[in-house]
Amino acid sequence: MDRMSSSTRKPSAAVAIADLELYLAEIPCVDQVHPVRSLLVRLSTDTGLRGWGEARVAWRPSELPARRAAILPLLAGRSIFDIEELLGLEALGQAAVRCAVEMASWDLVGRVAGQPLCHLFGGGYRRRIPLAVRLAVKSAADMAQTARELAEQGFHAQIVASCGCPEDDLETLAAIREITQDRAELRFDAAAGFDLQSARDFCTEAEDHGLQCMIDPLRGGALDEIASLRRQVNVPLAVWRSIRSPADMLALVRCGAASDSVVDLQLVGGLVPARKSAAIAQAAGLNAALGSGPSLGIALAAMLQLAAATPAFSTCNECVHHQLQDDLLMEPLEIVDGMIAVPQGAGLGIEVDPAKVEKYQVT
Repeated sequence: MDRMSSSTRKPSAAVAIADLELYLAEIPCVDQVHPVRSLLVRLSTDTGLRGWGEARVAWRPSELPARRAAILPLLAGRSIFDIEELLGLEALGQAAVRCAVEMASWDLVGRVAGQPLCHLFGGGYRRRIPLAVRLAVKSAADMAQTARELAEQGFHAQIVASCGCPEDDLETLAAIREITQDRAELRFDAAAGFDLQSARDFCTEAEDHGLQCMIDPLRGGALDEIASLRRQVNVPLAVWRSIRSPADMLALVRCGAASDSVVDLQLVGGLVPARKSAAIAQAAGLNAALGSGPSLGIALAAMLQLAAATPAFSTCNECVHHQLQDDLLMEPLEIVDGMIAVPQGAGLGIEVDPAKVEKYQVT
């Protein structure tokens, strides 16, 4: 059951949700990287305002009418300010969908207030957000060359994803370190692909490469096993995919599995649970980064607003925006020296271009 049924919910004089529209959009990337496809959520209010959200959801275009028909009756008439109530809806049980709807609601809240979300989340603690970029998996030499070029552009935090072979991964790290020297802080994403022995051996070999951290080292992502690995290696460990709620962040703190964490908006289900997770990490002294996954601009804007107002997200936050051939925004988010200025418009701070939505819509 929803936390409060429509029959018992108090009428609200606040701005109410009147309509929901769903779109699938896809934009190509440079360098032969797979295109980015997103679900776009647009909420409209009874006063004519529109708010946008974005998520990675494996839905087909043919599903959208039925999805809208199932969700809209549960949203219609609800106040845009009732965020916690919205997060409890069973129809939004899928975390990514819940994130997109909540994001659109926050966009509307900011527009009603006439303020960027960072002002509602505690203020503009930082004006520019440092970015971490993920290197596309190629040969060691090609990845090293790309790493040097990105470092020269100001992307000093770089993520190397495992290719599935620890020996090749070590070769890649060595090549990148040799060509970038100390101009790049390297994170290695094992993608929860190693067993305990392989991860232990890898960390021993990787000590000379100065890794900032190894993300999701173990298959299955069990926190107690990661804690055991941490006691046996010197490379700092980070947990990402196992954090799907503030409770998971608390479990990470209690078992001491890692010194670093990554809070993914779409895995935890929205901005509110991401803020709660960040508070737990900060209280425990964990390093925290924020991620929204590949984005066509909307989810990235939400990430920037949250990072701007949350001191806990003190490290570089992953972003692939530089790889997109275009985005969905009226005014593109410009990357300068590996950082993006926090947009200062109301809500998410950005305006979505309807012509671009139509151009890149998947039908």
